[in-house]
Amino acid sequence: MNRDDKDFIVQKIRTQYMEKDSSQKELDYLRELDAEVKRPANVFGYVFGTVSAIIMGAGMSLVMTDIGTQLGISDPMIPGIIIGIAGLLMAIINYPIFKSILSSRKNKYSGKILELSEKIMNKGE
Repeated sequence: MNRDDKDFIVQKIRTQYMEKDSSQKELDYLRELDAEVKRPANVFGYVFGTVSAIIMGAGMSLVMTDIGTQLGISDPMIPGIIIGIAGLLMAIINYPIFKSILSSRKNKYSGKILELSEKIMNKGE
């Protein structure tokens, strides 16, 4: 390990024990607000996307394998296509819903975030 790496590690550990000034606290709060805006949309997008992919995959499995006949479905083609299309439609609408949730959260928190970011930027001058 060279000298620069050691200095970086020491500085990183050292900053964890230093007192934070008000601008650092405000910056942390700004990061928290940003995460609060994005987290619900991200959670929805990941969960809904995963569920839709599983549903689409289940439909594809009915069509392409003999799982349907093992489950007692005499002709699994039609239910498989319907289930697959339902999963596909869910996957297609996932992004517009994600953007809608994100947009409404941004509108809700934009005043606080802009005010706080302006305050932090003006302190640096």
